[in-house]
Amino acid sequence: MDFMKWLNSLGELLYEVMSWLVSYPITLWRVITNPLAMMTYADSELRDTQDEQFSDTLNPPLFLVLSLLLTRAADEAIGGGTNPIVAKQTGLASLITDDTSFLVLRLLLFSMFPLMMATRFLRAQRVPVTRQRLKAPFYGQCYACAPFALFLGLATSLGHAAIPGGHTIGPVLATVALLGYLSAVTMWFAHHLKQSLWRGLLNAGRAFVQAAVASFVIAALFVLR
Repeated sequence: MDFMKWLNSLGELLYEVMSWLVSYPITLWRVITNPLAMMTYADSELRDTQDEQFSDTLNPPLFLVLSLLLTRAADEAIGGGTNPIVAKQTGLASLITDDTSFLVLRLLLFSMFPLMMATRFLRAQRVPVTRQRLKAPFYGQCYACAPFALFLGLATSLGHAAIPGGHTIGPVLATVALLGYLSAVTMWFAHHLKQSLWRGLLNAGRAFVQAAVASFVIAALFVLR
């Protein structure tokens, strides 16, 4: 009986993983083509029962995780090799022993952006920042951050890859990723806070700088000896 339960669990896991092959590109396309609608959709889905949430797309945190996994796979395919942090093995870098632990670090760094955006959103509303209130804007911001993380990772890989045009395409792709991300979160702030795009950009820019500084400080702890 235990063996059959294990087989059933394995079958469910296999289906879940294989379904990502369909759900991920659908979610990516929807986020790229209509980021504001997808961020609003994340908020509305959290009001459903747990079994009914995100039935036709990936849930936002998982979408971000898979996007970071794809950047690592692309880096390997392009020929990025072992990341310097993994190879360093001094100081805090000794905690990053393989690609799995490096993925956890990258997830922590990029998660700073949804976290700071969600926190800024609540503060702009002048409401207390609690775990319950933070969840909905954080989920919505994970949708916006995932393509940013994906294309920025691809741009970084192209920038140091020995392929024709990589050094040119990389910076262009990184710029497009940054501008697209800032545009999406600007519209989100302006729409939900009922303010002008200029005020939305100020809120988005402030949160982006805070997240970038926090990520830089954390990354520096692993890079500096």
